[in-house]
Order: sequence, then C-alpha cells, then structure tokens
Amino acid sequence: MSTVKEAVEVEVPVHTAYDQWTQFEEFPNFMEGVEEVRQLDDRHNHWVTKIGGVRREFDTEIVDQLPDERITWRSTTGETQQKGMVRFQRVDDTHTRVELVMDVEPSGAAEKAGDMLGMIDRRVKGDMRRFKEFIEQRGDESGAWRGRIKPG
Repeated sequence: MSTVKEAVEVEVPVHTAYDQWTQFEEFPNFMEGVEEVRQLDDRHNHWVTKIGGVRREFDTEIVDQLPDERITWRSTTGETQQKGMVRFQRVDDTHTRVELVMDVEPSGAAEKAGDMLGMIDRRVKGDMRRFKEFIEQRGDESGAWRGRIKPG
C-alpha cells in the first residue's frame, strides 16, 4: 500500500474550502482521471475513474466528517482499495491549509508499475494544485453540506 501526502494553502476562508470539498460531484473539475462522482447519500459515493486507459468503478464510505476540520473515507467496493483523510486548518481569516493523506493499494500490473514510478503521488499533487486554482478562481463554494458523520 502506498501513502500519499500533499498540502496546499488556498486563499479562501476555512468554511469555503471545506464546503467546496463536500461537493463530491464537482471532483471531476479538478481531479485528473475522475470521470464522475455520484453522491448516493450522506455517507456514500460512487466513483468512475479512467487512469492510463483503465476504467474503474468503486464506492466509498465517509467514516468521519467534522465541518471545517476533516473528512475521512474508505473504499467499500471495487478493485482499488483506498482510504484517506482531508484536513482543513485555518491559517487566518482568508487562508486555509488543506492537507490530503491517502493510502492506496493499486490493482493490476499497469497500476502497480505506475505507482512504483510515482504516478499516484504526482496525480495527487496535481489534483491539490487544481483544487487550489478551482476554489480561488470561484472565490466561493458551489454548495455545502455541514452535517456531522461520526465513526462507528
């Protein structure tokens, strides 16, 4: 399993960064290889990705969500196993540090080779950079979900 960590500082208040991240169906706007995310309910999302010509579908479950602080998830179906957390830290009134930590277990020879070459790490770095550009250009979130999901 590979662990990927990346952080960016975005020029928006913490609530704006957090609220935008809760808009999972907007992920294809800044995540490379993500074709679709469909929110099934407050806890579950269905993903469609196409990376290196390989199309995958899988479901994720949010296991912990605390507004303006963190969202933790894990995959529940599909060939690629992953879990992760995104944290939001207020820097000041107009800046937020967004940190993503993901554990990914690639499946298939091509994905494992790509992981060894650092492709997952580069993809996540690019996604975080694109999130920064996306939210700063908007200046405002496209929606929000402020509910609390507790582990267990």
